[in-house]
Amino acid sequence: MKIEAGLIILILSVLFVNIVYVSLAFCINKNNAKYLLAGYNTMSTEQREKFDIDGFLKFFKKFFLQVSFFSTLIFIILLFLVNPKTAIIGYTLSLILPMPILIIMGNQLSHK
Repeated sequence: MKIEAGLIILILSVLFVNIVYVSLAFCINKNNAKYLLAGYNTMSTEQREKFDIDGFLKFFKKFFLQVSFFSTLIFIILLFLVNPKTAIIGYTLSLILPMPILIIMGNQLSHK
């Protein structure tokens, strides 16, 4: 089976995004959150003390690992069952649509 160059680039792009998402999940911790998490890094010390950072980071890690896994699964299924164009659309939507959940949960965890 001959794989086209476009398909190889597509698969490498998905792999790259997955590496970024998994890296986010494992690299952001309580020590560097004040530098890397948007919103948290602009909070005052008093606001940070009220924020449940441990709960948020637990959710954050699980969220990005699940988005990475399920978006890749959707991509693979659509790639084999439909076509690459549909796989790209499905993959992109599976990355974008869960993001409001991250925002909502961040707001819910803003108070201990």
